[in-house]
Amino acid sequence: MPPIIVIAGPTASGKSKLALEIAAALGGRVVNADSMQVYRELRVLTARPGPEDEARAPHRLYGVLPAWERCSAARWREMALEVLSEADAGPLVFCGGTGFYIEALLYGLSDMPEVAPEIEAAARSRREALGGEGFHREVAARDPGLARRVPPGDRQRLLRAWAVFEATGTPLSDWQAGPRPAPLSAWTVLLDPPRDRLRARIEERFRAMLASGGLEEAERLRGLDPDLPAMKALGLPALHACLAGEIRLDEAERRAVFATRRFAKRQRTWFRNRLSADATFRQDYSPDLPAAAIAGLPETVHSP
Repeated sequence: MPPIIVIAGPTASGKSKLALEIAAALGGRVVNADSMQVYRELRVLTARPGPEDEARAPHRLYGVLPAWERCSAARWREMALEVLSEADAGPLVFCGGTGFYIEALLYGLSDMPEVAPEIEAAARSRREALGGEGFHREVAARDPGLARRVPPGDRQRLLRAWAVFEATGTPLSDWQAGPRPAPLSAWTVLLDPPRDRLRARIEERFRAMLASGGLEEAERLRGLDPDLPAMKALGLPALHACLAGEIRLDEAERRAVFATRRFAKRQRTWFRNRLSADATFRQDYSPDLPAAAIAGLPETVHSP
C-alpha cells in the first residue's frame, strides 16, 4: 500500500493547492475526499482542480459520478480503496473537507444494511410532512443516541437514521457501533486559517465562480430531483432561485456566501474535535506552506 497523506480543512482554506504541491514534489497522486467534487457536472461550483493542475499530478475520484447518482461515504470508500490497491510507489494525497469521508477512509465503516429506494423515498415524504423539528423528534423516539448527536438541520443523516430503522428495526447508532476494519496509517495535515481571512476567501472565491460560469453550470442542473446530494452543493440552491426569477443575482450571491461561511464554521468544529492531525497550520495559505508541510512528513512518506 502506498503512503497516505491527508489534507483536511474547511472550504476555501487552500487544501487543493497544498495537495497539488505535495503530490507534484513527491511524485504522488491527489485523491478527492470531497462529497461534492465527485460529481461530474459540478466543476465550477465546487472549485474542482482544472486541467493545468491535473497536468502537474494525477488526480483521482474527481468528477467520477453523474449528478443524478447518489454518493455515500461507503461508496466513496470503496472507490478510494480501489485507488489504494493500484500499484504505484508514490504517496496518495487525499484532499477534502468532508470529514466523514476521511474518517471512513482511515477508520472504516461498520457493516451497514442496504436500504430499499422506496424506504428512502418514504423517509423524505415523512420529513416533508412533519417538518424538520417534528422529523427530528420522530427519529429521536427510534434512535435517541443518534438524535442527541445530530441536530434537526442535518437532513441527510436523519433521513438515513429513519430509513435504517424502518428497514431493519435496529437503530442506526447500534449499526454504527458494530465492528470496523483495522485503521489505515496516514499522515494528516489540517489547514485552519484565521476566521476573518477564511471569510474573505469564501467571498472572493464565489465571485470568481460566477465569473467562470457558475450560473451557467447551475442552469444545466435545473430539473434534477432537488433531494439528490449534488443539488445541495454550496451556492447551487441560491443560484437556482435566481434562475427561477425568485431573487436577484446579488441576493443569490449573498445567500451563497452566507451558507458557505456557516458550512465552513461547522467544518472547523468537526475537524478540531474529530481529526487527530499530525500537523496543523493556522496561518493563511502562502507559497512557503508546501515546503513547511513536506518538511514535517516522516521519512517513510518521502521515501516509500
